[in-house]
Amino acid sequence: MMGRIDFRRAKVLASVLAVLFSTELAAQAIGFKQSLAQYISSDRSISGFYRARDYGSFWTGPTEQERARLEALITAFADAEMHGLPKARFNAEIMLSKLRAANSQSALGQLEAELTTAFLDYARAVQSGLLIPSEVDEEIVRKVRYSKPLDLLAGLEASDPQAFFKSLPPQSRQYVGLVKERLRLERQVAAGGWGQPVSAKRLKPEEQGAQVVLLRDRLVAMGYLSRSYSTTYDDPLAAAVARFQADHGLAVTGTANKLTLEQVNVAASGRLASVLVALERERWFNQPLGERHISVNLTDFKAKIVDFGKVTFETNSVVGAVDDDRRSPEFSDTMEYMIVNPSWYVPRSIVVGEYLPMLQEDAASVEYLELRDDLGNVVGREGLDFTSFNEDTFPFGMRQPPSPGNALGLVKFMFPNRHNIYLHDTPAKNLFGREVRAFSHGCIRLADPFDFAYALLAAQSDAPKALFQEALDTGEEVQIDLVRRIPVHIIYRTALARPEGGLEFRPDVYGRDAKIWQALQSQGVVMGEITG
Repeated sequence: MMGRIDFRRAKVLASVLAVLFSTELAAQAIGFKQSLAQYISSDRSISGFYRARDYGSFWTGPTEQERARLEALITAFADAEMHGLPKARFNAEIMLSKLRAANSQSALGQLEAELTTAFLDYARAVQSGLLIPSEVDEEIVRKVRYSKPLDLLAGLEASDPQAFFKSLPPQSRQYVGLVKERLRLERQVAAGGWGQPVSAKRLKPEEQGAQVVLLRDRLVAMGYLSRSYSTTYDDPLAAAVARFQADHGLAVTGTANKLTLEQVNVAASGRLASVLVALERERWFNQPLGERHISVNLTDFKAKIVDFGKVTFETNSVVGAVDDDRRSPEFSDTMEYMIVNPSWYVPRSIVVGEYLPMLQEDAASVEYLELRDDLGNVVGREGLDFTSFNEDTFPFGMRQPPSPGNALGLVKFMFPNRHNIYLHDTPAKNLFGREVRAFSHGCIRLADPFDFAYALLAAQSDAPKALFQEALDTGEEVQIDLVRRIPVHIIYRTALARPEGGLEFRPDVYGRDAKIWQALQSQGVVMGEITG
């Protein structure tokens, strides 16, 4: 990337500017300050920064530090595409052209202001993202950390410029891996992608023919299989399909069913778009996750406990269904406690949207649910005419007491939040065997909730199973506080960089990444030629 810019020429230009600035008459130096003050007057932060410097230069002056900052900024702009940022917005060639054209103190003052604005724009984009998450999708409730402009300028002033710019983007292994894979995928797209898609609906071992050849060719292009001229769905092809399935969160069978072939047929350009979206998501998430934290990737249908960067526990999960009012939101919070033998206090939306119509049909339906008044008292159904109520006037809440058949199962894990989302057990165990597990009302159901509880309690008890079982045996609601509260991150990643290199992909179950990609394109993010 950097080879496209002649940095020796940039250094010469910076030196010329330094000489110009140092040898002009004092009256002309006043022209620099007046021009600078004019162009930064509308930005309070930048105005304050330069006012404290008596409107002295930060980029365009004669000192070694200023030349080093200018060179580092040009280098960062030249490398912006590596991060999936728009070249048109962060264009090193245009910056060099402006440097060449600055032939007066007035023009230099304007350029000084533009360089500072460009720096702050770049720093925010590469550190915290181009987009505001909730403006793309209101269900992405991600709190992004933004550095203050004065802190960025002060940080750059106090640091080695090249090192400072390198510190701005996320330092996570995910981000670094995605940057590398973006380049590889961009080259693949430019080379023509992965070839012709497979039109078959299903292919299985021992089959023969042209569709088998197309499947083989695409897997060869993706790196899952060595090239051969066999037209048969043989053992090496089945093994390659199995590896592909494992990398895409599919049931590992070695047989290419409809869902597997749909994923095989995703174009290289589509995968590149997923990586560019994942880079933006990582920038939104550029913050400490916690030495121990819980990660739930909605697209992966898994919940994990992570200790010091390593997954120490993992279980399948069921997430919110794709309906507008059931999708699980993305956010972070802190798990504080678990409740063993929980009651289910039915959310109002479910009470009036699902159960009230059932009661209007048959007052004896859903008898396992209690009616409760505003004071929490149980209300009998006798004499109630449910047809006289509507969604607005129904005066009761509903509760399901603790039991093995409770909708929350036998334990729920609480990180109190305004979305009323938590992790919990479920009696509906059959759903965990599905490839796509989006069925809940928004909360996260766990396939192995007891083992999850043991893993959490092991941090505070030498006998976590006994502690949990003692609470379970009461048959009553029991709250077990976590001595060490644990960050919970509900995320959404369709492209994942593996620690050992390479990528894994997951389906865009809610269509959120498609929205983000569209928004990134509107900001000028582009990729190579779109082919198969």
